[in-house]
Amino acid sequence: MIDLRINKEGLAHNIQKAKENNIIIPTIAQMQNPDLIPAKIKEKLTHTGLWDVDPVNLFRISWHNEAKESGGLFQKVPNHVEIPSKLSGVPCRIVAMSGKWFPTGCHKVGASFGCLAPRLVTGQFDATYHHAVWPSTGNYCRGGAFNSKLLACDSVAILPQDMSKERFDWLKQIAGRIIATPGCESNVKEIFDKTWELKQDPSMMIFNQFAEMGNPLWHYNVTGYALSDLFEAIKKPGQRLAGACFTSGSAGTMSAGDLLKERYPGMKLAVGEALQCPTILDNGFGGHRIEGIGDKHIPWVHNVKNTDMAIAIDDEDSQRLLRLFNTPDGQKYLKEALGMTDEQIEKFTWMGISGIANVLCCIKMAKYYELTEDDVVVTVLTDSAVMYKSRVEELNQMHGAYSVNEAALDHAVHMLGLKTDSMLELTYAERKRVHNLKYYTWVEQQQMKVEDLNAQWYDTKGTWDAVHAQAKDLDELIDAFNEATGLLKAL
Repeated sequence: MIDLRINKEGLAHNIQKAKENNIIIPTIAQMQNPDLIPAKIKEKLTHTGLWDVDPVNLFRISWHNEAKESGGLFQKVPNHVEIPSKLSGVPCRIVAMSGKWFPTGCHKVGASFGCLAPRLVTGQFDATYHHAVWPSTGNYCRGGAFNSKLLACDSVAILPQDMSKERFDWLKQIAGRIIATPGCESNVKEIFDKTWELKQDPSMMIFNQFAEMGNPLWHYNVTGYALSDLFEAIKKPGQRLAGACFTSGSAGTMSAGDLLKERYPGMKLAVGEALQCPTILDNGFGGHRIEGIGDKHIPWVHNVKNTDMAIAIDDEDSQRLLRLFNTPDGQKYLKEALGMTDEQIEKFTWMGISGIANVLCCIKMAKYYELTEDDVVVTVLTDSAVMYKSRVEELNQMHGAYSVNEAALDHAVHMLGLKTDSMLELTYAERKRVHNLKYYTWVEQQQMKVEDLNAQWYDTKGTWDAVHAQAKDLDELIDAFNEATGLLKAL
């Protein structure tokens, strides 16, 4: 459960700071359904850029944004990319909901809101005293720093030094402080060690996405609802939602799968990881290049008991396909050899590295279960290729200039050639094995209680279900906060 107890002094400070900075906070209900957003806020959005550091952009923490860099409002059907069978090699429909059209170009701005908002509107986080610390492998700290800026809070971003150049360049403009820890994507232990060091200063408040229940609360109530909206909008007669696949970074998106499994019984929910760091499959470890996932531990916020399958993706597949979708010769192959339209080719650039890995998980699931034209598998695209242009250049330097022939080879080997290796249907015993891995990170290292670990397994109603239901309580606190500032009434 998320602690929603009120700290009156901190809350009073936050209300005053919101007044001074003209900050109105959106509710979870408004993120689910933008029709609930006041007309005067929408009017302001019509002349505000998607990435502008303006508090009104808090209302763009939604999957329903129009695909516009500036002035966009909202649409009923979330932005998405459908992977044609000619590209995927499987007959079922694969539909990926796009995170590109969030502020910062990534849906992590939502997960970080889910973590910060409860403490802000209860006063547990005092914006006049605390610094918001965002430990991350890249995108979450970007989202946290952005939200902190919109909410007039000081921020500290922590991420591995080997993450993409674009992440660091952007953070230099937004975050109050940046800390680069040793290693690559999977070196999360080093990030946790730095947070323990910072915790010695009482003004540093840690928002750890791997442990904060605001992360699954947001994804269940916002991402899960949006994926359901998307499926209902695009399904054809006789089609069913057969599965959902999400690679695990913090595992927040897995809670969207919890919502989908409630609405579509019989659907399979898969978690993906890097083959080079197969923690779920083999209790394994190692470095890899799928930025945003696979961190050598099982996140505290992953409801493992509700997960049906684990799928490992070779990081070489995601790297090669990044080049296929984002180079002129790769796009020429897609158009001339596969007959893709200009619109489809443009949309393929909406897939970042982890998004490509998500799509590959969907393909492997489709092959494993022998899914047909009547089946739909969904996923999300955390970010787009915007954050990885330097990676494309590195790949060009590493492998030489790209060509149409090499594009055909990459498509054949790294997408059409996927097999059902490195996959595991999770039995009850396998799920419990994976769940028990949490003990070593969270109880031994991070001082969580073993009683809470056991409750996640044996008391799902009192843990996962209870957290998901707290969206209503959080919205009531947000409404009270906005009422106290008087800004909503004054619109």
